[in-house]
Amino acid sequence: MTVQIENDFLIATIAEEGAELISLKSKKHQIEYLWQGDPKFWGRHAPVLFPIVGRLKNDQYTFENQTFSMSQHGFARDSLFEVIEHAPELASFSLKSDKETKQKYPFDFELILSYELEEDQLIVKYQVENTGNKEMYFSIGGHPAFNVPLEQHLTFDDYFLGFSPQKSRIQIPLSGPYADFEHKTLGQTNTSLDLRRELFKNDAVIFETKGVNTFTIETDESPHSISLSYTDMPYVGIWSPYDKEAPFVCIEPWCGIADEVNTSGKLVDKKGINRLAAADIFKTQYTLTAK
Repeated sequence: MTVQIENDFLIATIAEEGAELISLKSKKHQIEYLWQGDPKFWGRHAPVLFPIVGRLKNDQYTFENQTFSMSQHGFARDSLFEVIEHAPELASFSLKSDKETKQKYPFDFELILSYELEEDQLIVKYQVENTGNKEMYFSIGGHPAFNVPLEQHLTFDDYFLGFSPQKSRIQIPLSGPYADFEHKTLGQTNTSLDLRRELFKNDAVIFETKGVNTFTIETDESPHSISLSYTDMPYVGIWSPYDKEAPFVCIEPWCGIADEVNTSGKLVDKKGINRLAAADIFKTQYTLTAK
């Protein structure tokens, strides 16, 4: 089942499975901004990453002397959410812990995803509530994929990634699927970055981010673009499958990151992990601007 919201500018469609945005379309320009999930390249659109971001070492972690298994990016993206609010320009979805989630993740929680349209923007809101009686450890992030090119008469190589503010950011390389902080470098995000396949030969390009950040997929050949903005999410990943000539690029804002190469495997020591006291609520969001 899907839920649709719209205003005078945009139509957004969200699936109840994973509370995943599956379409973002301009009414005026008839442009589909979101990747449509062709499994030949990648069968998803914009999954939520929870309660981990990236991959765990050996797909497992330990907490209070117990070992738990969890696949890359966690289980929320494959879970059925409940629609808890639906208005013309707003939809909200809820996922609560249960016996099945407790087998992978020993915490009580409620995860709420909300989508709200404001003119030519879609605001994606994440809310995590600790409904248990002990401190909760989690990561959360987005993984939206955008069509590149946005228009059929253009090509992938016509586009570039714009950064705002234009300043250098710390770049974190990957060693296999794991974050290699020991070899982090200074990424040249003080200028735009041409979108070329070889950018992704080592998987995602990851930057540390602070404060307000905007990343824009744009071209000099057209006025149409898609931007992703957020405040105080510590990491962003830029990704496209290197070996498939895939016609999309992901901009992934993260509150969390894949395990470090030399991780202890303990959830409480995990790099980028968020801590949430009993009964507390964590909120973050990002905004898509479709031009």
